[in-house]
Amino acid sequence: MQRLTALFSAALLATGLMATTAHAQQSQDSAQDPMATQQAPAQDFSDNELQQFADASKEIAVISQEYTERLQAAEGEQEQQEVRSEANDKMIEIVEDSGLDVDTFNAIGQTIQQNPEMMQRVQEMAEQS
Repeated sequence: MQRLTALFSAALLATGLMATTAHAQQSQDSAQDPMATQQAPAQDFSDNELQQFADASKEIAVISQEYTERLQAAEGEQEQQEVRSEANDKMIEIVEDSGLDVDTFNAIGQTIQQNPEMMQRVQEMAEQS
């Protein structure tokens, strides 16, 4: 669940699409998983990695919105878990197709949360692509 939370968080922050429902779900997941709130050490990422992150984040934002709606419509914990799992798999596929691995994607996402200048840079990259 840590991967899902980090992916949702990074994608939504990078694209500026922090939806209330997704945020509430993330908060619930983070509360259940103390490892999800770990802070990443400051890292330097190449322009290529940041562009890959920006591109993947845009796709993930669309997926996260779709799956947030499906999660809200899901009835029961079992169905919600299936939706989360499917969303997680889809987002991992998007990240890997972008040329990044999930750990690097998450590290960039955590870094931009702590670095407003890098966040601005990634947002500009996302707008230009």
